[in-house]
Amino acid sequence: MASKWPELRINSERLLKDFEQLAEIGATVGGGVSRLALSNEDLAARSWFADRVEEAGLKVRDDEVGNLSGLLPAADPAAKTLMIGSHLDTVPNGGRYDGAIGVLIALECLRRINEAGIKPRCCLEAINFTDEEGTWKSLFGSNGVIGKISAADIDDALQENMPFRAALYRAGIMMEEAQNARRDPQSILGYLEVHIEQGKTLHDKGLDLGIVDRIVGRTTYNVVFYGEAAHAGTTTADERRDALQGAAAFIISAHKLVRANYPEGVVNCGHVSVKPESFNVVPAEASLRVEFRHPDTETLKEMESRLARLARDCAVDHRLRVSTERALHRAAERMSGYLVKQIECACRAEAVKCMPIASYSGHNAQIMNQMVPAGMIFLPSVGGLSHNPREFTEWRHVELGANVLLRTILQLTM
Repeated sequence: MASKWPELRINSERLLKDFEQLAEIGATVGGGVSRLALSNEDLAARSWFADRVEEAGLKVRDDEVGNLSGLLPAADPAAKTLMIGSHLDTVPNGGRYDGAIGVLIALECLRRINEAGIKPRCCLEAINFTDEEGTWKSLFGSNGVIGKISAADIDDALQENMPFRAALYRAGIMMEEAQNARRDPQSILGYLEVHIEQGKTLHDKGLDLGIVDRIVGRTTYNVVFYGEAAHAGTTTADERRDALQGAAAFIISAHKLVRANYPEGVVNCGHVSVKPESFNVVPAEASLRVEFRHPDTETLKEMESRLARLARDCAVDHRLRVSTERALHRAAERMSGYLVKQIECACRAEAVKCMPIASYSGHNAQIMNQMVPAGMIFLPSVGGLSHNPREFTEWRHVELGANVLLRTILQLTM
């Protein structure tokens, strides 16, 4: 039925104007954007977005975890909802495209459908999710929609959450009501998201768009090596139980292990700290955080087992003790095959050069896919730069992605 309106296109000039206006909210000296979740800048961006929704003749909706939407109702009030969106929040001094372009494209698609007088068979919702970037709690808004946010998430048992609670209160978010944000899966047709790739695969291959078929799983561990403090000058190499040497050996070996055995996987180590912090004392304790990712859940489990065993082996080699504690786990997600095919069909109709691609960063689509079918379109990132003021996507690719999304929406809802 979408072919009935082959001439329907997004208003690129209006979309660009929106993009430039939004980029001024939280703009930094170097050309980037700082709109941390629930900050003054983020709240100002939300207000700006709500104004655009109302100007378009759409209905403004917010929920108990602060997600903000523009709604185009269906003729049938009992019809399901197709959700489309991303996030307006950024990392500190981030780029102008990450997340924001997906929200703006979603809004523009709804505006064009509304202006054309098209009455979709389902409700269309352009949504801005709260705190995708994790200023307070990563993917907070989308986890709220699938029912995985509750008052327990700001419990002080594990960390001090007073600043988080204050930010929530200022934004009018009451955690005792957070579970009410959960949507009934039977009421949702699916979820679509447009996002920049944040890598350089599409740009290097000269492609217009990517169709995300997988989003990587991610596991994070806290690893602590325990040795014995000793005088750095009088303790011989054979006598030392140097915790930092054990940690350093683990870091180097972890990278070698993943490169050699898991070509689709990545590992990273950070947050390294040493006790005591003295240059003339053999380190008694060295702690670090290890993160590893892979697009296949079973392979991710295998990586987890091998890296934990590697930490134990490094401890033995250096006469140390080691503790490993899983801090976070997010399973890999395979996007809806049906929605992938719908996006492929739209790409063919628009004569767009595209390819299937795995996402190595987390997205709201990864969370939504746990509850409803989700699909995702990637725009090329020039040079692969992201979370950086120099993040850039050519506008012709933004326009192509927007028109492919518009056609996909029509295919799904007409």
